[in-house]
Amino acid sequence: MVGDCFSMLDLCMTPLDALLIRSEFYWWIVLCGPRFNPYWMASFYLSGCVMCGLPRLPHVWCILLMNSIGVAWIHRCLVPCDSSSLPDYILDLEVDVNGEEVFMVNKRVISSYSGRISKLVGKSKGVTGRLKVIFNDFPGGAANFELITRFCYNNGKVNINPLNISSLTSAAHYMEMKSSVSKTENLCEQTEKSLEEIRSLSILENCLDSLIGRIASSCQTSPCPSISSSDSSVYRLSCDTRSTESFKNSTFKTTWWFDDLVALDTDLIQMLVKLMVSRNFDNGIISRFLFYYQKSRFGSASDEKIKIVETVVEMLDSLDTRSVSYKSLFGILRIALNMNLSQCCRDKLENMIGTQLDHATLDNLLVPCPVRKSYLYDVNLVLRFLKSFLGKGVCCVPLSRLKKVASLMDLYLNEVAPDPYLKPSKFLALIRALPDSARDTCDGVYHAVNLYLEVHSGLSEEQKAKVCLGLNYEKLSSEVFNHLAQNSKFPSKSAVQALVSQQRKLKSLLQNSNQSTLADSLPVSFETTHAEKEDEGSKQIVLYAKRLSLCDENEKLKAHLQGMQWRVVELENLCRKMQIHMAEMMKSRMSSQSNAKSVPKLCS
Repeated sequence: MVGDCFSMLDLCMTPLDALLIRSEFYWWIVLCGPRFNPYWMASFYLSGCVMCGLPRLPHVWCILLMNSIGVAWIHRCLVPCDSSSLPDYILDLEVDVNGEEVFMVNKRVISSYSGRISKLVGKSKGVTGRLKVIFNDFPGGAANFELITRFCYNNGKVNINPLNISSLTSAAHYMEMKSSVSKTENLCEQTEKSLEEIRSLSILENCLDSLIGRIASSCQTSPCPSISSSDSSVYRLSCDTRSTESFKNSTFKTTWWFDDLVALDTDLIQMLVKLMVSRNFDNGIISRFLFYYQKSRFGSASDEKIKIVETVVEMLDSLDTRSVSYKSLFGILRIALNMNLSQCCRDKLENMIGTQLDHATLDNLLVPCPVRKSYLYDVNLVLRFLKSFLGKGVCCVPLSRLKKVASLMDLYLNEVAPDPYLKPSKFLALIRALPDSARDTCDGVYHAVNLYLEVHSGLSEEQKAKVCLGLNYEKLSSEVFNHLAQNSKFPSKSAVQALVSQQRKLKSLLQNSNQSTLADSLPVSFETTHAEKEDEGSKQIVLYAKRLSLCDENEKLKAHLQGMQWRVVELENLCRKMQIHMAEMMKSRMSSQSNAKSVPKLCS
């Protein structure tokens, strides 16, 4: 059959052309095997000659025609219709990488190494035509995906070096390129193996150590005191703040390396920060770099973003808390609210914020409540902040810091009080979270309770009384006390307790004033010996001056007491009115005899 085909070709070409065509025929016979039809190809050549009006065609054109026919023959005859056996050069998968570039690849080749692509292809069984996959958060972008395709088309081989190992590791985990998919050593195993080799050779540590030395040499360095005086590799960064110009220069000197290290992965950043801490670098500069690193990598993939935030929080927790920006911590907190961070990471972040709660503002604390909760603001988060603030005990916190936090909490109470979903137990927990010594006055707490009772008008008397337990009536001002006495939103028991506490306060003031007056009226006598007579004149002068000052104070105290006595009279009248009012309320339920016994005799 092949000989007959060659005879036909000899009729329409020279011997040299026929020899070349014979060799081309043999190539296609070897390639296609028994399915090759030489009659079909020869007839195509002869018909081409007739159509073109040529007695014969040059051998070059004939070879081109046969090659095109051969490719079509392979597609039609040699390859079945099943997509799983399509050759590698069939581009049946379109991949859009972060909107940067579109790749045309063979889905069988890519899915044989990528578990993620394999799952997507498995879901599209029975779908004819080309598939399209869109990646919006592919780590490393289009350049990194090109390395992945080279790895797949090169039978699982790619050049892994220190420059691309970080991006390849992230992409391998993103594409789920594990040995369980390829049944051989996949890209995840290869990158992990390369990292282990680098660490075992201590190359990475030496590079980071050299990098730290270069950073330190560009800044003002000074040896830090340490236990070992022979340690000459200890550096401390410091900034010259003598003038604005010198401050800018020194700031640039200490932060020039931020942009250069942003490309490092989290493992390398963790190693770098630990080495810096061991070299006694300025914790403030380290914390600034960590915040810069987190912001610069904000556009990473979701899984990588979680790892970055957790690494940054862990490294910040190892630094001096006073050197960490409080505002930046709250920035990370608001980002972390929508991320699935580990509980350990959340606890560390909340503890760092809570220990510096006296630096917070009201806007910082107004964090929206989680989706599943009905509160307007996350009250539980603020309670955890307060717990961290008082973690070492009230005695360990300076009174000035306590008062700052108390003032902040009074503002916060007034802000969350109108929340209709805030339970009385949570509101009371916010009031009682700080000790009574933290507040000089409870006027702010009273206004918050008043607003809460106004919004939650449906509370029972028992619930209202429970909320009022957080009030210290002895620390209420006279204006607030007058308002409380006429406030119908408060339970009657609270008004009575306020009157009792005010009466107790007045009695204690009267007792103290009487004792001081009695002490001033007693004669002062001295038993002096003959040797002490020389100092008698000086003693008399001192006592005389002291008596004069005490007299002045007594006059002021008497005037104050007179005003207080008038106040007592007013309170007694108010108390009688309240007794009458309470008696009228109880008439419908109790007899007149029991009613007379039930009225408390507080002001008699």
